[in-house]
Amino acid sequence: MKPKFQKGNPGKPKGAKNKKTLKLRETITNFLDNNFKVIVEDFKKLDPKDRAKLYVDLLPYSISKLQSMTMDIQFENLSDQQLDEIIEKLKKASKQ
Repeated sequence: MKPKFQKGNPGKPKGAKNKKTLKLRETITNFLDNNFKVIVEDFKKLDPKDRAKLYVDLLPYSISKLQSMTMDIQFENLSDQQLDEIIEKLKKASKQ
């Protein structure tokens, strides 16, 4: 085994999960699963303002975060037909 931080020792592979973090996530998940009914009842007892705050605080754990997206399009290089197609697609997308 090569000592840490020496040439030729890549360290932890990219994307490797920390064992303590995985265990903690598993513990929290088990706690929530085993106490879900109690948590729901406690949630119902909260004041509306606190209930809304908790709901908003929990949302990021149930839905993916939206990421900004940039596009580098040279519109002056597109034909009129290509521009019309883009406009139509944007119109359709905005109606959904």
